[in-house]
Amino acid sequence: MNIISEKSKGLRGSVTIPSDKSISHRSAMFAALTGGVCEIENYSLGADCISTLNIIKELGAQVDFIGEKHLKINAVDVFKKDRYKLDCGNSGTSMRLFSGIMASREAESTLFGDESLSKRPMKRVILPLELMGAKFKHNDYKAPLIIQGGELFPIDYKTPMASAQVKSCILLAGLNTAGETKVTEPYVSRDHTERMLKYLDADIVTDGNVTKIRKSKLTPKNLKVCGDISSAAFFMVAGAVVPDSDIIIQNVGLNPTRTGILEIMLRMGADIEILDKRLECNEEVGDIRVKTSELKAVTIEGAVIPRLIDELPVIAVLATQAEGTTIVKDAQDLRNKESDRIKCLVTELRKIGVDIEETQDGFAIEGKQNLKGAAEVECYHDHRLAMSLYVAGLICEKPVCINEFQWVDISFPEFLPLMQAVSVKLN
Repeated sequence: MNIISEKSKGLRGSVTIPSDKSISHRSAMFAALTGGVCEIENYSLGADCISTLNIIKELGAQVDFIGEKHLKINAVDVFKKDRYKLDCGNSGTSMRLFSGIMASREAESTLFGDESLSKRPMKRVILPLELMGAKFKHNDYKAPLIIQGGELFPIDYKTPMASAQVKSCILLAGLNTAGETKVTEPYVSRDHTERMLKYLDADIVTDGNVTKIRKSKLTPKNLKVCGDISSAAFFMVAGAVVPDSDIIIQNVGLNPTRTGILEIMLRMGADIEILDKRLECNEEVGDIRVKTSELKAVTIEGAVIPRLIDELPVIAVLATQAEGTTIVKDAQDLRNKESDRIKCLVTELRKIGVDIEETQDGFAIEGKQNLKGAAEVECYHDHRLAMSLYVAGLICEKPVCINEFQWVDISFPEFLPLMQAVSVKLN
C-alpha cells in the first residue's frame, strides 16, 4: 500500500495512542509464566504483539478476548510438551525474550520468523545463554534458532551495550534458574521487565544499572497496559513542527527509562506540558500536551541513547526544524533494527531535501530547513521509518509518496486514521 503525506496547516484536538508494545509483549509472556489466570487490559493489537499471543497459545495457554483489547489468559497447561515450534513473525522482542524463557525449560524449541526477522542478529542473546549452559543451533547467529532447554547455571553478566531485550532475556532465564543471576549494563536501558516482574512478586532487585534475580514463582495478577510513548513520539514531533498545532496525547507511559524523547524535546525548547500524571501497575502514566515550538539544535549521545533508540528516526525530522546542527552519536545499534536505520533514514530524508550527514554511529542534521518533498520514498519494511517519513511529509512543500506503508501495521495499525483525524489539511 502506497500512501501520500502532504502539508498540514495544524494539528488540533486530542488523540489516544495505542497500547505500549513493549509492555504488551511482557504482560502476555509473564501471564503465561504465572501458571494461573490473568486479565490484561488495553493489550496492543499490533502484529508483533499478536505473534507473542500466538506463541503462548502454542506453549499451552488459553487466550480469550473478552473485549476489543481486553484479554483473559489461562496458563494452567503451559510447558507440558517436550518440543515446540514458535513463530515470532517480525518480532525481535518475541524471539529474544522467548529465547531466555525457553532456554531454562526441559524442551526443544525452534524459534523462527519472517524473512526480515531471519536477517537480524541474535548473537547478543545466544552468547550469555550459552554461558548459562543453554545449547543452541543457529544460522550464523540468526534465526531459525533451535534451543535444547534444560537446567541452567546463574551468571554475572556485563552486557557490551545497554539493551532491554538482552537484559530481559537473561533475567527471564534467571527467573527459572537456581541461584542469583546478575546483569550489569553500561547504561540503564528500559526497565519494563524489572517493574512487571517485581509487580508479579519475583525475587528481583535493581540498583542503578545492576539487576539481580533469583528463581521465583510469579503471582497471577491482572495487568493494565498504558499507551506507547514510542507511538506518541510521532504525534509529539508533529505537534512541535507543524505550524499552528496544539494537541493532547492521552494515557502515555512515562517510565523514566523511556522518556528520552521527552527530555530531548524539552532541551530543544519544545512547548510540552504533562497533565494528570499517575501510577498504574508500577508504571508512570500521563497526558502530554504539545504546541508548535521554536526549537534549537542539541547533541544527543551517551546514556540517553538507549532511552530513545526507537524514536531517533522521528527525532531526525524534529531536528530539521531546529536552529543549528543536531548531532546524534553512540547510536550504532540503529543499524541492527528492522533495517539499517541510519543508512536508510539518511537516504530517504535526502530525497525530500533534508541536509543530513551519515556517520558510523549516527547522523548530523542542519536546521532550520524548508523541506521540498515532491518525492517517492521507501520504508524498507521498517514501520518506524515509514511513520517518520509521514511526519516529515506534513511539513514538506510538496506531497511525499511513501511506498509499502502497510508495514506500519507491525506496531501502529491505527497511525494513519489517528493522524488524519487531528491534521487540518490546506484544502
